[in-house]
Amino acid sequence: MTYESYDQTPIFKRVDDNDEWFKKNASMITSFDVGVRKLKILDRAVHLYYVTGLCDSAYIIKVVEQLVEINDNEREKAKAREIIENRLIHQQVNPIKTLEKARDTFLSGLIVVLIDGEEIGYEIDVRSYPGRQPQEADTEKVIRGARDGYTENIIINTALTRRRIRDGRLRFEIMKIGQRSKMDVCIGYINGVADPGLVKIIKQELEAINIDGLPMADKSIEEFLIKQGYNPFPLVRYTERPDIASSHLLEGHVIIITDTSPSVIITPTTYFHHVQHAEEYRQSAAVGTFVRWIRFLGILTSIYLLPLWLLFVLEPSLLPERLAFIGPNEHTHIPTVLQIFFADIGIEFLRMAAIHTPTPLSTAMGLIAAALIGQIAIDVGLFVPEVILYVAIAAIGSFATPSYELSVANKMSRLALSILVALFHIPGFVIGVTVYILFLASTRSLNTPYLWPFIPFNMKALWQIIIRTPVAGAKMRPSIVHPLDKKREGD
Repeated sequence: MTYESYDQTPIFKRVDDNDEWFKKNASMITSFDVGVRKLKILDRAVHLYYVTGLCDSAYIIKVVEQLVEINDNEREKAKAREIIENRLIHQQVNPIKTLEKARDTFLSGLIVVLIDGEEIGYEIDVRSYPGRQPQEADTEKVIRGARDGYTENIIINTALTRRRIRDGRLRFEIMKIGQRSKMDVCIGYINGVADPGLVKIIKQELEAINIDGLPMADKSIEEFLIKQGYNPFPLVRYTERPDIASSHLLEGHVIIITDTSPSVIITPTTYFHHVQHAEEYRQSAAVGTFVRWIRFLGILTSIYLLPLWLLFVLEPSLLPERLAFIGPNEHTHIPTVLQIFFADIGIEFLRMAAIHTPTPLSTAMGLIAAALIGQIAIDVGLFVPEVILYVAIAAIGSFATPSYELSVANKMSRLALSILVALFHIPGFVIGVTVYILFLASTRSLNTPYLWPFIPFNMKALWQIIIRTPVAGAKMRPSIVHPLDKKREGD
C-alpha cells in the first residue's frame, strides 16, 4: 500500500504487523524522528508511537512510568486492555480503529498506544509544537490594549480566542487538509449567531480542497476558498490580534485558523473592513472618529492624489488662479508621468529592500535613500521636486492603510489611473475612477457585496463606518453577515 492510498485499514491484532505497516507508510525507522517505544505490560506487548520534536517528552515519560507500574500492582491479565486504558493519564485520550488515523495522529504530534491482541488503539494529545510565545503583532500595534498576538501554534490560537469569549456556543471545528501535509485547519464561529449557510459554504469549500500540501498555509486556503484569480483587492481580512478576531466572531463572522500561521482569516469581509484599525476602538469615540477620518484621507490620497496632480499638470486651465502654483516650476527632458512611475517604483524598491534588510541596517538604508538618492536625483534633473513631494505623500497614505494587501492594490490602481490620465487627460481620469468603482461594486466575497454598505446602500451601517459609534450604542450586529441573533444584548 502506498502513502497516497487512503483506504481504511483496521488495526492489526499483532503489534508487529502494525510496526511493518508504519515502516512502509510512515517512514518509521527510516526517518530518525519517527519512533516507537516498546513495553511489556501484563505479558502484552504495548507500543507507543511518536514524532520527536512535536511531543512533550515529560508527558510521555509520565505515561510510560504509569504503564510500567502496572506490572507491580496488577495481576488480572484478562483485563489488560481496561487496566492499560485507565493508566493513560491525560485529559484527552481517544480510541482509534484504523491505521491511517493512527498514522496521521502521531505525525501530527500526538502519541498512539497500540496493544497486542487488540484491534483498537488510543491517541493521547501531548503536542508541544516548537514556536514563539504570544506577542504583539508588528503590523497591528496599538498605543493601549492587549499585547498578545496569535502564534504559529493552532492550539495556542484557539485558546487565546476562547479566553476572550467564554461562551459554550463558541465552536472550533478542526479538519485536516492536504493528502500529504495533513494541515490542521480550524473553523471558528458562535453557534446561534453566525449564519449556518455561511458556515456550511466554508466547510464545503475546505473539504473540497484536493491537493498534496499547503506549505503557504492560510494564503493557500484563501485562494481555494475565495477563488479571486487576479483580482488584487483582498477579499478576506487577516489579523494577528485575538481581540479583533473575537470582535468579529461576536458580530457573526466566521474565522479560519491554520496551523503554522500567526494570521487568522476573517470571513466575510467588505472593502470597509480593511480600512479600520484596533486603535480606533482603544480611544474615546470622538478620538476614534478623528483617527478614522485621517485614515480615510490617507487612503484617498494614496489613490487619487498623483493622478489628480498629473491631470492639473497636463491641463493647467483646470486650476483657478489662486491654485495656479500647482505644477512643476522646473522642466526636465523626462515626461512627468515617467517621473511618477520611476519615483513610485523606487519607493517600492525601498520597501522591499527594508523587508529583506536586517533591522540594524534598514534605518541606515532609509537615511541613505532619503538624503542621497532623492536629492541627487533632483540635482541631476531626473526628477522635479514636486514629483518627489506628491509621490511621498501618496506613499505615506499607503502606509496609513491598515491592510497591507489593500495598500498594494490601491497602489496598482493609482498607477493605472496615472496611465489613463497621461493618455486621455480628463476623459481618462473620469473613465478610470468610474471603472475603479464599478469593479469594486461588482466584486463579491462569499456572496457578500464588497462595497456594502455604500453599494447596496444602508444608511445606518454606513454611519457606523463614518462615525466610530460608542460600544454602548452599537446594539445591533451587522446585517451583512446575516446573524441569527441580530441583537448584541445577552440572553
